[in-house]
Amino acid sequence: MKTRSQINDLIGFKIWRWREIVSKLKVSKMVNTEWLKKNFPCMDACPVNTEAGHYVNLIAQGRYEEAYNIARKPNPFASICGRICSAPCEDACTRVTLDKPISIRALKRFVCERYGVESMTTDIGKLKGILDVKIKPNGKLVAIIGAGPAGLSAAHDLAMMGYEVVVFEAHDVAGGMLRLGIPEYRLPRELIRMEINAILSLGFEIKFGKKLGKDYTISDLKENGYDAIFLAIGAHKSRELNIEGIDLDGVLRGVDFLLNANLGYRIELGEKIIVIGGGDVAIDVARTAARLEKVEEQTFSSITEALDIARSAVRFGAKEVHLVCLESRLEMPATEIEIEEALEEGIYIHSSKGPKRIIGENGAVTALEVIDCISLFNEKGQFNPTFAQGTEKLIKADSIIMAIGQTSDLSFISSDDGIEITARNTIKIDNETLMTTAPGIFAGGDVAFGPRTAICAVADGKKAARAIDNYLTGEKKVKEDIEISVYNTFTYHQIENFEKIPRQNVPSLSIDRRVGVAQVELGYNEETAKHEAQRCLRCWINTIFEGNEVNGSECILCGGCVDVCPENCIELVSAESIEMTEDIQEMLKSEYGIMNDDFKDAAMMIKNDEKCIRCGLCAKRCPVDCITMEGFELKKYLNQEVS
Repeated sequence: MKTRSQINDLIGFKIWRWREIVSKLKVSKMVNTEWLKKNFPCMDACPVNTEAGHYVNLIAQGRYEEAYNIARKPNPFASICGRICSAPCEDACTRVTLDKPISIRALKRFVCERYGVESMTTDIGKLKGILDVKIKPNGKLVAIIGAGPAGLSAAHDLAMMGYEVVVFEAHDVAGGMLRLGIPEYRLPRELIRMEINAILSLGFEIKFGKKLGKDYTISDLKENGYDAIFLAIGAHKSRELNIEGIDLDGVLRGVDFLLNANLGYRIELGEKIIVIGGGDVAIDVARTAARLEKVEEQTFSSITEALDIARSAVRFGAKEVHLVCLESRLEMPATEIEIEEALEEGIYIHSSKGPKRIIGENGAVTALEVIDCISLFNEKGQFNPTFAQGTEKLIKADSIIMAIGQTSDLSFISSDDGIEITARNTIKIDNETLMTTAPGIFAGGDVAFGPRTAICAVADGKKAARAIDNYLTGEKKVKEDIEISVYNTFTYHQIENFEKIPRQNVPSLSIDRRVGVAQVELGYNEETAKHEAQRCLRCWINTIFEGNEVNGSECILCGGCVDVCPENCIELVSAESIEMTEDIQEMLKSEYGIMNDDFKDAAMMIKNDEKCIRCGLCAKRCPVDCITMEGFELKKYLNQEVS
């Protein structure tokens, strides 16, 4: 029996949109958001809703500046995300059903290097043109606490709305963990500086060395006339591990290690380093520590926590860097490519091991005792590691770096502020508006949700800007609607054999050259980028089965589309073989006048969108033109509120 999901081309789209039959190639129409999510999964997966598929296809056509404009418009940190984004869009990519997802992040870097801040061609005039904004001051004053990706993204959008924005930053540099956590071999300091300068060119200031709770308070901001406050202080405090020996000399906290290394302070680690943790930060720490001595007098300005710490340890010249984590190799939360690069760089990973105690002599670390971890969760699914007694062993060490997680320092909150704190040591917020329990005070990023990725922080900043604007004006602003574009059967085409193009590997620096701050990932050249972009299935374009009796384009049940489909995703079946739920029966009755008694005489065209590669052969094959290719673009309208 067939289900409703298998017949969405026949009747599902009938619910979600209306369609005019005209001779023009493009027709404006309304589209339901559920249809949008299904047919543009990479955009839906992106926290800032970047039209990834569209800029990928512009790259395939060699239209690089247009591609950059699409990538930059929703994301003030587009160039940075082209280097370090966690790329949830790739996880959602439809191409994965065929082989491997499109390398979207690397393609974003490719166009940013040509037209982004690193190309030295982006000035304030051009930026305002991309953003399509004319700034009109509105007299409202907003304070943003923290110059990380969440805070600066909020400042970016609020400045465009005409607000006077002042950003307060506790450190002497802007960027938050982008600058103080992510290693320079992953994210160049100069790129961060240029990206932030472009944001600052919109017209607001950052006050450095101003720590909330020490140099000023929430009450001070209110008394000084700030109409709203956005808390985006991040999570710069390492979580503690309560085991024997934690206070010995040579035990370091991951965030402290990264902050100090990134600010250029020399750190003596010895020859054998152990990093405890299984996340990307731990990898960054390990890889950074491994580079320390190799750069000698060179100033460091990088880093994040377990894989990053481990890879950093190698870069700091440690003879041996070991990473110990509770998770199995397959369960490690770190990104797979980061784990692979750490292994390539000679870092030893001890998975399914728990730290039991730290051994020392004369007050200094000499070894870590570990024990086998046989499970992470109890029968209720709660985190509660179980260990196998009798499996203890020692790993010698000169230094041990704890990278088991981060939290926020919320000591600045006083009882008079009215801000509630959750059991997870985060600020309690309304998930829809990001407002705290204190009116006019908002929070986002790590301080509200716990440690997350940079792109999630950017999304929080943008969401906070909209919420602050709604709060101060009492009005909801418009958002982008969808414009459907109808493609003539004979003008629509894909690149020949596009479905057979393999994923193009992103070039990387050879192992023997991975020292100091040398970048590991090198990026695509033009030929490789276009080749990779041509792999996109363009899943926002669909085959539409809509015959019209007046035009003589009703289906004649010839089966040509079934025969020509290379993926066998189209079927011509009897209605009797379909599982007829009540809503499907009602749809057939209202749309086609088919009653229950007529089902035995009805035929249906079934298409599996998950298998479809959007080749368009069925539309070209149809002898009566009842099959067309239909895609969509985003277009601004002034008739819909922000949801």
